[in-house]
Amino acid sequence: MSDPMTQSPGLPLDPTPTDRSNQPELGTHPRQRAWVEVSGPAITANVRALRRSMDPGCQLMAVVKADGYGHGAVPVARAAAAGGASCFGVATLGEGLELRQAGFQEPVLVLGNLIQPEELRNCLQAQLMPTVSTMREALLCQNLASGSGRPMAVHLKVDTGMTRLGADWQEGPRLAQAISNLDSIQLAGIYSHLAHADAPINQTLDQQDHQDEDLSRLQLQRYQSVLAEVQNQGLAVGCRHLANSAGTLRSPSLHFDLVRVGLALYGHRPAAHLGNGIALRPAMRVRARVSLLRDVPAGVGVSYGHRFITQRPSRLAVVGIGYADGVPRLLSGQLKVLHRGRLLPQVGAITMDQMVIDVTDAPDLELGATVTLLGSENDIEPGISPETWSDACGTIPWEILCGFKHRLPRLGTDS
Repeated sequence: MSDPMTQSPGLPLDPTPTDRSNQPELGTHPRQRAWVEVSGPAITANVRALRRSMDPGCQLMAVVKADGYGHGAVPVARAAAAGGASCFGVATLGEGLELRQAGFQEPVLVLGNLIQPEELRNCLQAQLMPTVSTMREALLCQNLASGSGRPMAVHLKVDTGMTRLGADWQEGPRLAQAISNLDSIQLAGIYSHLAHADAPINQTLDQQDHQDEDLSRLQLQRYQSVLAEVQNQGLAVGCRHLANSAGTLRSPSLHFDLVRVGLALYGHRPAAHLGNGIALRPAMRVRARVSLLRDVPAGVGVSYGHRFITQRPSRLAVVGIGYADGVPRLLSGQLKVLHRGRLLPQVGAITMDQMVIDVTDAPDLELGATVTLLGSENDIEPGISPETWSDACGTIPWEILCGFKHRLPRLGTDS
């Protein structure tokens, strides 16, 4: 008697191996199930719009960390460079190396702290600029650069109120002096980061709002004092930069020599009151295809836990996208999708790979139809913003954009 564990019930055994060398490769169409569309022209237009709002001498750094906020770092960098971005910001060594391997020669600043000699050696070899927060990193860079025979450019970060990376702002001038004394290090810039530049601007009497605005003012003053003291020592400051997207949209007084633009690059404002005179175009659409249609009577539970019970005879569509793709499960029962200009409600619990849409009021929707979960169906009508999702989830739009997983193909569009 054969061992039942060695057989697959109901499947015939093939005693001879099959030669698959001449068989065609198997694959899937990128729009078979669900996908992300990214508009390069929108990113290019956003960079141009932002640069028009800046002084001609101020440069724009395109922040393409986190795989270009989920849009794809390399295509985003290409589109941003076409719009006039002069350099790039990344968070990790790997992100910087990805740009170099793609052929980008522009300056790249690694915004995160690199503390291992091998990391900094790779920075030197790839001509990436590391961020320095302590003298320890500066000395590592000095040792590596002196052994290679070529100087290493670094940016000094000072903490003016974010309480994250960076040297204490009061220690900034002393550290700048010490770095400048190192013969193989070039102090290419001094920068800081704003903690709450998206706060309301002189428009309410709320005490917290005033505190937040005072924080940005205080950070600016601290940063300026660091720069002044460094210059008084007769040292070259290099590139001065303080503003993120919120700071860029908030006030030209925060721009200095360079602005670091992240969220606005992708077509979104950090706060509704910022940059209303600048036309920004969202660059991302998330779409999925209807894989099943079914009619059910009233009183039927839908998805795990039967959180939703049909209140009428309903037509339901199953869509092949779920929380494993980056759609937060917290949106269950709150999400709506677009189809031919109509908003259709998602019902029941969002599952790992699928969700259910109530399409009773869309009788023209057919099997295989495409629905839009995020963004617009065209370039004219408004769509569904990441803020719509983040407000419902109690989070921020940055997290929404960065959350889409790589099993969703990224497809470029020409519009």
